[in-house]
Amino acid sequence: MDALKQQRTLIVTFDDISMPARMPYGTLGVFDHEDTMAASTPPTPDRHAIKGVGYGLTAYLMWGCFPLFFALFEGIPSWEVLIHRVLWSCVFLAGLITLLQRWRPVITALSQPQRLGRVLACALLIGLNWGIYIYAVESRQVFQASLGYFLTPLVNVALGMLVLRERMTWLQGVAVGLATLAIAIQLIGLDQLPWITLTLALSFGTYGLLRKQVPLDGLSGLFVETLLIFPLALLAIGWLTSSADSHFLEAPRTTLLLIASGIITALPLMAFAGAARRLRLATLGFLMYLNPTIQFMIALLVFHEPLSNAQLGTFVLIWIGLGLYSWSAWQGRPRDTVRKAQDKTT
Repeated sequence: MDALKQQRTLIVTFDDISMPARMPYGTLGVFDHEDTMAASTPPTPDRHAIKGVGYGLTAYLMWGCFPLFFALFEGIPSWEVLIHRVLWSCVFLAGLITLLQRWRPVITALSQPQRLGRVLACALLIGLNWGIYIYAVESRQVFQASLGYFLTPLVNVALGMLVLRERMTWLQGVAVGLATLAIAIQLIGLDQLPWITLTLALSFGTYGLLRKQVPLDGLSGLFVETLLIFPLALLAIGWLTSSADSHFLEAPRTTLLLIASGIITALPLMAFAGAARRLRLATLGFLMYLNPTIQFMIALLVFHEPLSNAQLGTFVLIWIGLGLYSWSAWQGRPRDTVRKAQDKTT
């Protein structure tokens, strides 16, 4: 009962947010402020739910297919692709915010220096996450990237317990234990630390943890984050241009792809926002596994990456852990609903 009470007082975020929410940090991740609050309301009519599932599938399918897009940058250093992703994301988001007339939260955030430190930390973490992900795709280590995003929900649970003092259910504890065992097996079996997996999971998990403390919706938040590191991107592009190492404007195809990297960053976020307004958080929680699942299939069937027994064992343990974690989260909802009904009758 205490754990359920705690769930009502914490803050939630997906690429975003911060406002009192209805679920613990370790439950799902980071949500848009407006969309999270809407998603925690009673179920909407079926047609809205169907539309929400459509938006959700679109968002997670796009995220899941990112390896196919970033594989097109083969031959271009991952850090150069990252620079352009930051640059063009900022430009595209600025236009989108202007179109949607959403400048007020941006101006408010920029006028509060005490919060900009956290936003800058978020920007650096998401930049690190993006950079490692691009490197994983270009070096054909998509299995590691997929495992990182499978691992993220369990990292969220662990961070919620260690940092926010959230209580972990015994099923969640078993799930986190299985994840730890999985990493240990890969460390022993492959004789190397799966640093791509761990960096992706920890960077995004920590990003979500910090992002909870910044009251910004997803669109505005991502724009402010890219805006803060925009000067660094400009300096890097200037240095590349002066040293004649830049691939931008080298060929029309490459130039268009680099510009498009910013656009595809924002599009899934917009689709996700539409889904979160129409679906329950539990539904979104199950849909989010589409992203790493699609990445896994792309690594296996498209890139034909080798999958060792140690790697397969790692995935199996993580999948079992996620199954326990999802069951624990799902179990909590009906019990909570029953308690509410009982409270109304007493």
